[in-house]
Amino acid sequence: MKDWRGLGRAPSGDELPPLRPARPAPGPWRAAAEIPLLLILAAVIAVVVKTFLAQAFFIPSASMEPQLTAGDRVVVSRVAYGLHEPRRGDIAVFDDPLQVDVPDDSFVVVRLGRDALEALGLVEPGGKELIKRVIALEGETIYGRDGRVYVDDRLLIEPYLDDEVVTSDFGPYTVPPDHVFMMGDNRTNSKDSRVFDAIPVDSIVGRAIGRVWPPGRIAFL
Repeated sequence: MKDWRGLGRAPSGDELPPLRPARPAPGPWRAAAEIPLLLILAAVIAVVVKTFLAQAFFIPSASMEPQLTAGDRVVVSRVAYGLHEPRRGDIAVFDDPLQVDVPDDSFVVVRLGRDALEALGLVEPGGKELIKRVIALEGETIYGRDGRVYVDDRLLIEPYLDDEVVTSDFGPYTVPPDHVFMMGDNRTNSKDSRVFDAIPVDSIVGRAIGRVWPPGRIAFL
């Protein structure tokens, strides 16, 4: 006779054998050996995501106050500028043009761990990247006069600035092809294109799309 599951009924008192042999529980040494492998796998995944999709970026200074303050974390999309060109008002992360590229002689595991922690926004970046706002695009002429910014002789309206912010005089400067002019919102405390000129578009790491830390300041950018 068959029961409802299609199994032959065993004689009374007998038990069906398990479907597959039970695996012995891993010993403490084996479990301990698996932990480093899991950590390495997690680090590799974090670095892959950082390289191709998005990363958390630690705000290292006050140059973007009041919208971003030192210690904030933002999510940076690496694919945004594959979908559209940089736009005025975007907040973007880019390679610091004044940073000297020094070879990293640390061990591969150390570099991997540091990159993973940077990707998660748990440690400050190594000073190789900056975060500023796109102010002028290629072919535009920008200058600062009487505390305000002008693009192609038109006053730039900047609602993201504090009311008391005053921009020092600079320019005029015409943005070269395939470049953008970047400025920090905290104009008196920002190293930006007024110092190192416009930056190449291909030096942009990605666009900041959201502030994710601290919890009380979570917001889209």
